[in-house]
Amino acid sequence: MEEPRVLGAWDYVVFALMLGVSAAIGIFYGFRARRDKTAKEFLMANRSMSVVPVAISILLSFISAISVLGTPAEMYTRGTQYFMTTLGMMLACVLTAQLIVPLLYPLNLTSAFEYLELRFNSKWAKITGTCIMMVQQIFYMGIASFAPSTALEAVTGFPTWATIVIVGLVSTFYTALGGMKAVVWTDVFQGTIMLIGLLAIIIEGVIRVGGFDHVWEFNKRYGRIEFFEFDPDPSVRHTFWSLVVGGAVRWTSVFGVNQASVQRYCSLPSLKKAKLSVLINVIGIAVLLTLFCLTGIVIFAYYAQKQCDPLATKMISSSNQIAPFFVMEVLNFPGLPGLFIACLFSGALSSVSSCLNALAAVTWQDFLKPFLGHRLTEVQITWVTKLLVLIFGGAGIGVAFIVSGLEGTVLQASLSFNSAANGPLLGLFLLGGLFPWANGYGAVVGGILGLCLTMWISIGAYTIPRAPSGLPDINSTSCSANITSSITSMTTMAMTAMDFSSTTTVAPQELSGIQPLYTVSYLWYSSIGAATVVVVGLIVSFCTGPMSIDEVDPKYLIPLFDRLFCCLPASLRRTLRCKKEFPRPEVLLRLFSFFCY
Repeated sequence: MEEPRVLGAWDYVVFALMLGVSAAIGIFYGFRARRDKTAKEFLMANRSMSVVPVAISILLSFISAISVLGTPAEMYTRGTQYFMTTLGMMLACVLTAQLIVPLLYPLNLTSAFEYLELRFNSKWAKITGTCIMMVQQIFYMGIASFAPSTALEAVTGFPTWATIVIVGLVSTFYTALGGMKAVVWTDVFQGTIMLIGLLAIIIEGVIRVGGFDHVWEFNKRYGRIEFFEFDPDPSVRHTFWSLVVGGAVRWTSVFGVNQASVQRYCSLPSLKKAKLSVLINVIGIAVLLTLFCLTGIVIFAYYAQKQCDPLATKMISSSNQIAPFFVMEVLNFPGLPGLFIACLFSGALSSVSSCLNALAAVTWQDFLKPFLGHRLTEVQITWVTKLLVLIFGGAGIGVAFIVSGLEGTVLQASLSFNSAANGPLLGLFLLGGLFPWANGYGAVVGGILGLCLTMWISIGAYTIPRAPSGLPDINSTSCSANITSSITSMTTMAMTAMDFSSTTTVAPQELSGIQPLYTVSYLWYSSIGAATVVVVGLIVSFCTGPMSIDEVDPKYLIPLFDRLFCCLPASLRRTLRCKKEFPRPEVLLRLFSFFCY
């Protein structure tokens, strides 16, 4: 038998350089900001950031190692249908730039959830949104740290615990030291590493297969090329409608109202640049998702040509292991396997640092500032926010260790909470922005019930056997008996987090009672959550006494038809917005500047 493949000295050098540069960026901005030790500088960069770095940071805040492992695995096992989510993400960028950014940016907020208190005149509405977000982000930090740790242990034998600690410490270090600027510029650097790592896999894979035409032909031969599945059945896992419409709702929540995104586009000096930073991600999404998907089909073509499927022959135990397995087999140049590991860690670090910065901001602004803000100086407030980063960094490391030891429904519950929270959070902002009659009671009850419903469905989905992909497997008649892999111990964590199922065949069963509800595609969870918040919120509001249209300041509302259907006649648009006049966001900005400065 061959010896298990291991990383060489150059691989460790490349990996260490990535970690070192990330830490150095934090040190640089930590020393640079010594003369301006304010919380606004630390959390919001004094609204002085540039558009392109912020745009890259917004995207990479939500592209983790889970995506690096899970998306190629999806392409390998189920084909190209998932690529259509790119359209949903692009649509989400447009909706965010047109509806959400003009609503939140002019309010000069640090925490996105301050809007809920202002709009509903209810602290409990703010606390509801903040608590959902905080629990979601803490869980996500643990999951994002654990995914690359298993990959590194599988290919090098480096302990999982050590990797979790390194991710946690490095991200906490540069976030606590350099604040928003360090996080944004580290994201730019780590995004470059991810780009290079993915290109290395694609280019070498295409060369090995004999050209991209051969890559496409092998995938077509095995039924992997499919983009347009228009089945309206919501239980079908991936269709055009679920990927585009359901994906657009989910990613509008991510890009629009997630605290990490709000902090970034609000760190820019003008509304125009804030909107542009989100719209630029239309290009970023197209590039990054295309690379993720190309990685998967190139790896599939390589093993199809070789007539040896590592998954079918049990050389790997999960489709999530296919990308690291391919790297260790094919990218046998000094430093390239290390580049892939750096790519995984870049995804993890960017996600964790974004969570840390967001958690520190909402904890200070929503919980501590009302009690301590008038007692502390700006320097002391900055130190408090740095301490919060350290505390949440430790919490993230702790959750990662807990996740690494969980099995079964407890782990599934934590993953489900992360995916189920996006819809209710968006629903709270849509309830406030689109429906002036909604009140604080409706927001609180709707938010809680929306979260409970999507959690219930997503956890219940694990009780329903998953159907096989139906795609033909690679003919594995040419596998060498002496091939062994160092990857067989990798966990299936990334696939579970992405909700990508394996190709294991299960016996069909009759569904009864409410079980058909559990078969709804995971891509509709956010839509269900958002719709539940809006519907329940309106019902409770009307039952407890709705707010009058004149009672709500127009700056807290979204003029939907003016923003999306500006070509309609002015008289019709005025009727559709209940004859209420809305100030332009630029006017609000001038007013806030006058009173704040």
